[in-house]
Amino acid sequence: MQADLTLTIAVIAGSGIAAQWLAWRLRWPSIVLMMGAGLILGPYASLVLGQPLLDPSASFGEYLRPMIALAVAVILFEGGITLNFRELRDVSAPVRRMVFLGFPLGWGLTTAALYFVGGLALDLAAMIGALLTTTGPTVVLPLLRQAKLPPRIAAVLKWEGIVNDPIGALAAVFLFEAIRQTALGHDWAAAAGFLALGALVGAVLGFASGFALSQAFRRGWVPEPMKAPMVLAAVLVCYAAAETLADETGLAAVAIFGLVVANSRLASIEEMRRFKEGIAAILVASVFVVLAADLAPSDLLALNWHHAAFIAAFMLIVRPLSVVLATFGSGLNWRETAFVGLIGPRGVVAAAAAGHLALTLVDAGRADAAILAPLVFATIFASVFGCGFAVQPLAKALKLSEDGPDRLLIVGANPWTLGLADALKSAGVPVTIADTGWRRLRAARLAGHDVYYGEVLSEAADWRLEPARFSALLAASPNDAYNALVCVEYSPELGRSYVFQLSGMDAEDSETKDSEDPRAIVYTARGRTLIRRGRGYEGLTRDWWGGWRFKATKLSESYTMADCLADANGAGDLVLARMPNGKFALLGPGKEPPAGAGTVIIRFAPPEATDT
Repeated sequence: MQADLTLTIAVIAGSGIAAQWLAWRLRWPSIVLMMGAGLILGPYASLVLGQPLLDPSASFGEYLRPMIALAVAVILFEGGITLNFRELRDVSAPVRRMVFLGFPLGWGLTTAALYFVGGLALDLAAMIGALLTTTGPTVVLPLLRQAKLPPRIAAVLKWEGIVNDPIGALAAVFLFEAIRQTALGHDWAAAAGFLALGALVGAVLGFASGFALSQAFRRGWVPEPMKAPMVLAAVLVCYAAAETLADETGLAAVAIFGLVVANSRLASIEEMRRFKEGIAAILVASVFVVLAADLAPSDLLALNWHHAAFIAAFMLIVRPLSVVLATFGSGLNWRETAFVGLIGPRGVVAAAAAGHLALTLVDAGRADAAILAPLVFATIFASVFGCGFAVQPLAKALKLSEDGPDRLLIVGANPWTLGLADALKSAGVPVTIADTGWRRLRAARLAGHDVYYGEVLSEAADWRLEPARFSALLAASPNDAYNALVCVEYSPELGRSYVFQLSGMDAEDSETKDSEDPRAIVYTARGRTLIRRGRGYEGLTRDWWGGWRFKATKLSESYTMADCLADANGAGDLVLARMPNGKFALLGPGKEPPAGAGTVIIRFAPPEATDT
């Protein structure tokens, strides 16, 4: 029995993470593959083999519900901790409209569609309508990276998912409690009393937990290595305490807990978010596999044409209409409105919360709630699958996609980076140069490069300088510590393999010319090194003023990489390779450059070198 349970846990975690990895490799929406893994191991195996390969209810028994509930609590907290109200002050009008008008409009229209088209009871329709109205950052952000959208459209979709995700979950939880109290036989007055009590308990406990944790962190009562684990433990304790004081108030408590922590201006908030994202990724994968595998074939067969009609109406009528009404007069043109209206994948919270809430309502006597989990899963699957494969063609059809080769973000405007930008522009690699000095950006502006004036580490840069637009980053300011900080900040978005900076100290300035300088910033706290060690900002700048320039060499069948290296005879530094398909690779030390025909090699070479 113990061996079987151990194998079950390993299968759940392994299949969920494998689905996420495969989605990353294929550039598919991860939620589709996670749900697919659960359906294959559960209902599909039951139909084909006569028994499921994974049966969570049989394996975990009465412990399944509490396990799912705790996982959903952590996921909801992770959603709440992303909502910083200060960041909404300077966002554009379309974002504010989608947050403050889009959610209530979408909620009302979705509820109506569920009631009139899907055939659900009005109270269940209102509860599930709140969940289905929300998009989630875990499904939206990968789509933004695929489509290469302009900053304004990317900001609308991104902030809609971040802000509305916890709000929709809170609304659904409150409605769920009202439905549950009614199903238990209480009249509306008693149900309202229980709801008010639950809301009060959840709000007070969530606020108190968030305030206490923030004060403890701010006063230095918790050492840095313990902060992230303590947050996780505090979330579990908060949820359990709320459930003990008043049934089904835990989810509301942890969501409010997350909101309080997110708006407490804690210096360590980013580290906590990243830790929580890692935990949430494992939990999301596991919850999706478990919920999908736990669906019986009869649950899926219970879906009928009314439900199919609702899904079609939801994707093609409800979502576009709510977006049109919410953004009317906000400055979006019809192409942008059409794109936002048709791209609205449902999020992780909707699936996780729907499965948990539906099981509780069935136990409370609402047999008609059994259809909620398969209906929500089918809606999420259809929306994510449809949006995932339609986002690029739709963006191109509406002429919104920044179509073309991958883009490089260069932080630091100086003669060396401007020369690199000119060479990359000639080679067909678009760049954006960011700097805090308007005068330093003057030459870049005059050369026609895309520029960003401002601090790339600021909150404003989170939505004005959309990271999804870029494939890689090069930090090349004179300050090596600042370059390292920029790389550390952007590595979660772009990936550590795609953030580069110049070498710290030049070889002629270092006492350890042939080895890594022990006084330099440790490699774990910096980006990958561009060019070779000992070729820092000072040395590259001296060479620039000494006449070195960037040279472009195009490889062919007759002129290979070996020929290029032989002609260079060790002179100069390889910087970047641009492949024929528009992708590029920054060439760090020891990295083998792509050598296919049509590849353009950019190198920084002395005056005697010639273009080929």
